[in-house]
Amino acid sequence: MANQLHNPVPIKRKYFTPGVFVLIILALNGLVFLIGRFLFGIGAVTNLDNQYPWGLWIGVDVAAGVALAAGGFTTAALGHVMHKEEYHAIVRPALLTAMLGYTFVAMGVFVDIGRWYYIWHPLIMWNGNSALFEVGICVMIYLTVLYIEFLPIVTERFIGRVNLPGFLSILNKPVDKFLRVLDKGLSKTMFIFIIAGVVLSTLHQSSLGTLMIIAGPKMHPLWQTPVLPLLFLLSAIAVGFPMVIFESLIASRSLGLKPEMHILTRLGSMIAPLLGIYLAFKIGDMFIRETFVYLTEFNTASVMFTIELLFGVIIPLRMFLSPKVLKSPLLLFIASTLVVLGVLINRINNFIVAYTPPYAEKTYFPSFGEISVTVGFVAMLVLAYRFIVMNFPVISLPGKHSAPQAKYTIRGVGK
Repeated sequence: MANQLHNPVPIKRKYFTPGVFVLIILALNGLVFLIGRFLFGIGAVTNLDNQYPWGLWIGVDVAAGVALAAGGFTTAALGHVMHKEEYHAIVRPALLTAMLGYTFVAMGVFVDIGRWYYIWHPLIMWNGNSALFEVGICVMIYLTVLYIEFLPIVTERFIGRVNLPGFLSILNKPVDKFLRVLDKGLSKTMFIFIIAGVVLSTLHQSSLGTLMIIAGPKMHPLWQTPVLPLLFLLSAIAVGFPMVIFESLIASRSLGLKPEMHILTRLGSMIAPLLGIYLAFKIGDMFIRETFVYLTEFNTASVMFTIELLFGVIIPLRMFLSPKVLKSPLLLFIASTLVVLGVLINRINNFIVAYTPPYAEKTYFPSFGEISVTVGFVAMLVLAYRFIVMNFPVISLPGKHSAPQAKYTIRGVGK
């Protein structure tokens, strides 16, 4: 019933606001340093060197970006694979967030590679022994899958509305016919891409953890563990729904919409068990390896590990167990934000804080240029999200009507 009353439509709002102008300035500032990186080399903009081959761009733009885009495959599994119709209203926004997130992850990899013009090499020069090869191939395929999953939204937006100007008007009927054929084909094959998206996500989420296992003694014992791939996967699954809630509440506030609390409350009730599983493995691993002894030392590693676990897992876990939190937009937003920040800090800890190469002459700290590019990427992502939801049927509104939607469910799983 709820799915029938809430249909996705373009949001009619003014695009430019004071906040949008701030985001544009941040994006332009990032683009300036990005141009400098390509013109003068990666060393001219970053504090990276032979001892610290990666930093903020890999730790945040790539590793954290991949994890925080996990809402795409978790909601796809919930809405399509498990056939939970009541959650379909959040599937499209989650898909859009994942698509944009992975787009900027790919851009982060492109920017971080010293010889960026060789980024195409993994496509033809396969190295099956490389953890990064698996990550690269999975991310490329999954990004393609996300764009294919977004195509029905594009066809829904333009079918019956193709109106090219001038001499291009002769293409109106052929383009409309093509869109209808494409939409019909997607409705029959979309289940393949939905399953592929869920499977591919589980593969590369864990493989990023494998990458840090290879670092061996260069990594602090608080994070260096054989089960790091499992911890990366569990944390990505745990942050999927909080990221969807985080994005939904911010979008509602920014676009002047009423929060979909009837969906977000139920979604929030699923988060505590997921966080509990992740916490159990995290604490269990720490006691099995007896690395808790490092918490008695007062240094950057012990402080960051405590912050990551306390504020990113334990406190929000307790909050999500409270009915009061689940029913309050503000408290639900705070709890979700803590989980999002917790996973962000976890990836920063793994890739930056925990990583100390032997014979290091200095510690790494990101340059202003690195920070500017990362902030610029985030600003561009938000600007793109705002533009798309204002022009395509992504966000569902009660009592609104959109073009007839094809239901993309998994055969044999749905009703």
